Amino acid sequence: MRPELILALQLLLAHIVTDFVLQSQKLILQKRLKKERSPFLYFHALLAGLLTYVIVQDWSMWGVPILISVSHFFIDLWKLSKKNDSLRYFLIDQLLHILVLLGIWLYLTDSFSEIIPFITSSLASEEILVVFIGYLLVVFPVGFIIGKATQRWQEEIAGDEGEFPSLEKAGRYIGIFERILVLTFILTNNFSAIGFLIAAKSILRFSDKGKSGARKQTEYVLIGTLMSFSLTIIIGFLCLTFLK
Repeated sequence: MRPELILALQLLLAHIVTDFVLQSQKLILQKRLKKERSPFLYFHALLAGLLTYVIVQDWSMWGVPILISVSHFFIDLWKLSKKNDSLRYFLIDQLLHILVLLGIWLYLTDSFSEIIPFITSSLASEEILVVFIGYLLVVFPVGFIIGKATQRWQEEIAGDEGEFPSLEKAGRYIGIFERILVLTFILTNNFSAIGFLIAAKSILRFSDKGKSGARKQTEYVLIGTLMSFSLTIIIGFLCLTFLK
C-alpha cells in the first residue's frame, strides 16, 4: 500500500476515533450546555491532535497535532454556538474537519501542485463526466419529472383524505436513494440486485388497508416507483453505452 494512502487512512482513523468512539452522549451534552466553559471541549480538542500524533508516529511533525487541536477546538466551538444541533450543522462540522485533514495530507505528501492537474484531468475524463452527469440526472431532473407527472394523483389523494398521509418529503428522499442504488447497480453490472430492491420496496406499507383511499395510495406509489425505476434504467444504459 502506498505511503500516501496509509497517511490518509491514519489521519481519518484518528478523527473517527476522537469524534465518534471517544465521545459519549453525556460528554457531548456537557459541551452543548457549557460551550467554551466545558472542560471536555478542551480535552477533546487536545485528544484529537494527540491521537493523530500517536497513530501517524512521525515524531518530527509536532506542528500537525497542534494545528489539528486548534482547528478542532474552533470548529467544535462554532458548531456549539448554533442553537439547533441539526444534521446540517453536523455535516458542515465534519466537512470542515475533513478539509483540515485534507490540507494537512496535501502538505505532508507535497501534493498541492497536483490539485489543478487532477481537477483538469477529471473534467477531461469521459468516464468521470458520464458517471457524474448520470447521478445528477437521476437525483434532480428525474425527481422533478416524476413529481410533476404524479402531482394530479397526489392532489386527488389529498382531497380524499383531507391531507396527503405521508412524512414530510419522505417520498422524495426514498425516490432519490432508490434511483442512486438502481444506477449504481447498473453501472456495476449487478442487475439482479435491482429485482431485490423492487421486492424490498414492495413490503412497505404507506397506509392502513382499512382506509378508503388505500387503493389510490397504492396505485400512486406504484406509478411513481415504476416511473422512477424506468427512467433510471434508461439513464443507466445510456451511461453504459457512453462508457463502452
